[in-house]
Amino acid sequence: MTPEMVLDLVRAGILTVVMVAAPPLLTGLTAGLAMAIFQTVTSIQEQTLAFIPKILAVLLALVLFGPFMMSRLVSFFTGIADNFNYFIHPIVQ
Repeated sequence: MTPEMVLDLVRAGILTVVMVAAPPLLTGLTAGLAMAIFQTVTSIQEQTLAFIPKILAVLLALVLFGPFMMSRLVSFFTGIADNFNYFIHPIVQ
């Protein structure tokens, strides 16, 4: 396995992690921002008020984006499994 192959595999892994983690994280960020704006406008300073909407938003994102996230993970791991023999054996020239 050449260093370029290792870098390509690491790059694909990092891209997969970002693509899988982005929907729930961005949804939680948006819900938290909306709750912060709501608390500022209404002058409600309850610290625990933002937790429930954020949890519900992240759960909703997991339900909505779950098939996309699973397909990305399955395709990444299938690619690794299909090329596993190529990864562990040295290149014969």
